[in-house]
Amino acid sequence: MTAVAAAGHLPDRRRRTLWWIASALAVVLGVVVAGTLGADAAQTTGLADRNLGPSWEHLFGTDRLGRDMLARTLAGLRLSLLVGTSAALISAAIAVVLACAAVVFGGVVDRVVSWLVDAFLALPHLVLLILLAFALGGGTQAVVIAVAVTHWPTLTRVLRGHARHVVTSDYVAVARGLGRSGWSIATGHLARHLLGHVVVGTVLLFPHAILHEAALSFLGLGVDPAGPSIGVLLAESMRYLTAGAWWLALLPGLCLLVVVKLVDTIGENARALVDPRSVHL
Repeated sequence: MTAVAAAGHLPDRRRRTLWWIASALAVVLGVVVAGTLGADAAQTTGLADRNLGPSWEHLFGTDRLGRDMLARTLAGLRLSLLVGTSAALISAAIAVVLACAAVVFGGVVDRVVSWLVDAFLALPHLVLLILLAFALGGGTQAVVIAVAVTHWPTLTRVLRGHARHVVTSDYVAVARGLGRSGWSIATGHLARHLLGHVVVGTVLLFPHAILHEAALSFLGLGVDPAGPSIGVLLAESMRYLTAGAWWLALLPGLCLLVVVKLVDTIGENARALVDPRSVHL
């Protein structure tokens, strides 16, 4: 391939990557909008239509109270995305603060942050999530806090490594020589260089947060059991699988996996765009 042909090929790859990001983001936003619009339908009961299989009238069938499972699945996915977004943003904020503090102040602060990262990574992840959610009394707020508190270590380690590279640069040394404070260096130099990594890292936290929210809800430690969370739907379906009501578990579970994969696709493609090694995209 000649240099001219290669140069013409590169923009196509970048456009294709942007198209995948836009398509996945549009589907995820569509799920949020559909879940919001279908919130009332997800709670509407119809005892005459209990435990109906998938049909044109009810594409995902109905549950034991005659509620439309498609509406409940969309509402559950919306709730999972909102909880995952909140938890991922809080977790990313913790990671940014700790990484910047470790690099700017160094010494004892750096050792404490390193010890915290190693300690959290050494603990069994799901067990820690369950213990925190149980200690906080369960519920949506407890899930957000538990997921946020347990998902920052890996991102902190990544940001800390990039921040160390920035603080060793000449312009940061000049800033220190001019008497700039640690806070000024963190906001003026570190923040702008870490922004792309923070955005991508936050997006990549979403799939883990969504799946762990569903797991806690399945175990009864998540959102209100009366709400249409995917974990709650899967937990309720366990009672009826032996009776042949396969749609109660299979269809919501597949939708959860699809949404998680779409969010992961957004993060992976965004990482490819901001990674210097992928400059030829």
